[in-house]
Parts: sequence; C-alpha cells; structure tokens
Amino acid sequence: MESTRQQKIARQIQRDIADIFQKEAAAIVRGVMVTVTTVRVSPDFGYAKIYVSVFPFDKGEAVLAALKNNNWMIRRALGQRIRFQLKVVPELEFFIDDSLEYIENIDNLLKE
Repeated sequence: MESTRQQKIARQIQRDIADIFQKEAAAIVRGVMVTVTTVRVSPDFGYAKIYVSVFPFDKGEAVLAALKNNNWMIRRALGQRIRFQLKVVPELEFFIDDSLEYIENIDNLLKE
C-alpha cells in the first residue's frame, strides 16, 4: 500500500513527465500521442515505474525504445522540476500500458 507522500510524489512526477513529453522531449515522441497513465514510486523514492499509453498502438515498441535511449535527458529534466521536493531524482523505467488497446479490442469484438 502506498503512503500519502508516495501518492503525492507519483502524481507530481506524472504531471512533470507529461509536460516534459510536450515541451522538451517532443522530438522523441513525434508523430504519436503519448499519455502518462500511471506512475508507481518505491517507498524510498529512488525508483519510479512510468506507464505510458501510445497511440497508434503499433508504434508502442518504437516509442518505448526511444524513451529508454533518452532516459538520461528525461531524468535530468525531471530533476530540474522536482529538485526542491526530493533529495534524489528517482531512476526511471518506462512500460507500455496496453489497457486502451485491450478496451478497443473488446469493443470491436462486441460490435461484431
């Protein structure tokens, strides 16, 4: 169970990462819509799992690879934004959230 502080930090990281995708990392996610769906933070705030949803769905793996290659740049930009809230900038790891794809698949099956 996450503490209140973990939840607050996770929401702040989610907002900041989404803003970074719009402004500073726009070249990385060019041509696709990337949404930060969930952020999970470890109890010591040293590690953050970031779940992103990508549209169109077929470009998910390419975007994930680009995010992993530019992890240092995203982490540096995040560090500049949260430097007064946390002592250490958490290590970032990106994952694809395929729940929207799953919902669309079920919706298409129900329409048939």
